[in-house]
Parts: sequence; structure tokens; C-alpha cells
Amino acid sequence: MKKDEIQALFNRIAPVYDQLNQNLSLGQHKIWKRMAVKWSEANTGDTALDLCCGSGDLAHLLAKQVGITGKVYGVDFAQAQLAIAKAKAQKILPLHHFGWIEADVLHLPFADNYFNCATMGYGLRNVVDISQCLSELYRVLQPEAKAAILDFHRPYDNFWRNFQQFYLDYLVVPLAQSQGLKEEYAYISPSLDRFPQGKEQIALAKSLKFREAIHYPLVGGTMGVLVLTK
Repeated sequence: MKKDEIQALFNRIAPVYDQLNQNLSLGQHKIWKRMAVKWSEANTGDTALDLCCGSGDLAHLLAKQVGITGKVYGVDFAQAQLAIAKAKAQKILPLHHFGWIEADVLHLPFADNYFNCATMGYGLRNVVDISQCLSELYRVLQPEAKAAILDFHRPYDNFWRNFQQFYLDYLVVPLAQSQGLKEEYAYISPSLDRFPQGKEQIALAKSLKFREAIHYPLVGGTMGVLVLTK
């Protein structure tokens, strides 16, 4: 998919994105996101970054970690998603400091060495240039800062690989179809085929100068968290 097609896709699914995430993961997505925030090592007073922030779940969790003395920047190129993230933050975290930035994560509008920590949820798989995205992330992180990147993956194990495909074909796509979004969610399967698996992600991150890269598989390897240290 081209950049503008991906952007349009995420704008279209914005109104039902949260509810579909909740239903399709049986509520487990909240646990995975909390794990990612924990691995980012966000602390009180930090300036934190959430790339491809979508409707804001990870950004809101980061805000709770950095507190009212810290600040969280949520970056996304889907305006409809950002509007939802901002509205939710104003309702549930009115005293916290956010910056909602409509931008391409391949060209971040921040200075070098700016952030204490970062997260990214379900975004790396959808960018048109993974290496460029990780290079930009490296650039804006402070030395020794950590980033935690949560996403779906194709599992190495055949049982889990078959289970994942069954789940996509017979639960995810039909449920999305009921919301008039069949094609938008059918896109997940080919995106997984293109996405580097855990070992490949580690090798790529290290080639881009990250000092440390660890990949934690979740749910049989159907998803995982890549934890990077600059």
C-alpha cells in the first residue's frame, strides 16, 4: 500500500477502531499496551513520544507514567485518529500535558536527542519504510533512552501461524465486515507477510546503531514487543 492509501485507511476506521480492538483482542490489548509502556521505562517528569499514536491508548498510558510534570507527544498522520486521542485525553487526563502532532513518522518534526522514552503500537508494520522510521526514532531519542514497539507478527511456529490465519479469516475480517470495513481489515494478513519477524527486527535495529535490541514474543509469537536502547 502507498502512504496516502494507508493514511486514508486509518482515517476511515477511526470511529470504530477502539471498539474493534477491544472485541478482537477480548480485551487483552490493554495488557499488551501496559507491557510496552513498562518496557519503555517512562518515568515521572519525562518527555515521552508515542509514534503512530492512533486513538491514543499508549500515549495516555505514558502520560500516567510521566505525570503532570512530564509531557507526551502523540504523532500520527491520520487526522481522525488524532482528534479521538485528543478528546479522550481531555476527558480522562485533563491535567496532563500532551502535544498531538499530525506528521509522518518517517520525518519527525523534533530535534535530535529530544525524548526520554518512546512507544509505538501497531504502526511499524504499516509504515512504507521501516528502516527510515527506526532511524528517525533513533535520532530523536536521548542516549540510553528506550523505545518499546508493539505489533502483530507472523509466528515461527506452524501451529500458531495457522491459528493466527484462522483467527484473521474467520473472526477479524467477518467482524470488520459487519462494520463495513472488510477490505480495511483484510489488509492485515498481507501486511504480516511483509513484516520482518522478531530476529529480523533485532538485526535491522542493530544495523541502525541501536545499542541493544530485544524482541519479546507474545501469544505464541502472533505478536511481540521490540525493545530498543539507543
